[in-house]
Order: sequence, then structure tokens, then C-alpha cells
Amino acid sequence: MIREVIVVEGRDDYLAVKKAVDAEIIVTGGYSFPKDTLKRIHFANLRRGVIILTDPDYAGERIRKYISRKVPGCRHAFLPVQNAMKDGDIGVENAKPEDIIDALNMARVEAIEKRQEFTVDDLIKNGLEYTPDSSKKRAKMGRILGIGYGNCKQFLSRLNNYGVTREEFNSALSKI
Repeated sequence: MIREVIVVEGRDDYLAVKKAVDAEIIVTGGYSFPKDTLKRIHFANLRRGVIILTDPDYAGERIRKYISRKVPGCRHAFLPVQNAMKDGDIGVENAKPEDIIDALNMARVEAIEKRQEFTVDDLIKNGLEYTPDSSKKRAKMGRILGIGYGNCKQFLSRLNNYGVTREEFNSALSKI
């Protein structure tokens, strides 16, 4: 059983997470969800903690950022795109239960104070930017670190804001 309340986008996501874990789940119903849903998320975060598990797409990232801004201190779980894809559709509802469990187990808290552990130079030096396969490398690193895929700017932000250490970064690099 997961102690925290899991926040997902839709009913199908709810069903997929329920197949994977025994947990309380809040469904936003998309980006323009009612204020009482945000109040429930805030209350859940105060009482038990919240894990945000949204689709690995633009809309999911937008929902994640909105909730994170309004309810600081939530943990974030990321599904790799390939684990959330089925017949060209991207979503939590397409993930296997074991992939959902892995994502939840790797959930990270976003830092309230911004840190600058990693820079663009780290990405360039390690082939994570400006190389033909940098996108694939970032995807693999994101999967290993549990921070999901992101373009260079998003990836750098996640490295710094989700508490990735230099040791974790180097270890993940050695695995790709």
C-alpha cells in the first residue's frame, strides 16, 4: 500500500494505477479542474503527502507544474514515454502495473529552494546536448534517475530541482 495520495489526470489513469497499487487516488479530469479538487490535493498533501503521476506529454507536464506551483512539497513520479505508449497514444493508462510501481518508487520531491548543481556545460560535456543521440541519452538518463524525459532545458531543471546528486548523475551516465 502506498501511503501518499496519488494524483492522476483521468479515469483510465485511475484504473491503471489501481491495478498496480493499493492507494488513494485523486483524478484531476484534465488541466481545468475544479478548485475543490485543488483543495483536496492540498489537504491530502498536508495529511499524507501527494505523488503527482501525470502523462509524459505536454498536457501532463502542464498539469504537474500547475499543481506543483499551487501545492508545494508534492513528490513527482515520471513514466518514461516508451512505458506509457500504446498504438501512438501516450498516457499513464497504457503503462504496465510494474512500470507504474517503478515510477512511484522513484518519486522525488521538488526542491523548494532552487539549486544550481548542474549546468548546460554538464549536459554538453556528457553528450546530453548538441549531439545526434543526445535526446536518446537524456531519455535513458531520465529513466534511470526517475525524473522522466525532457528537452535540454527541462532536463537541466529536473536535475537541479529534484535533488539529483552528482554521484547519481555520474552513476546514471556510466549505465548509458
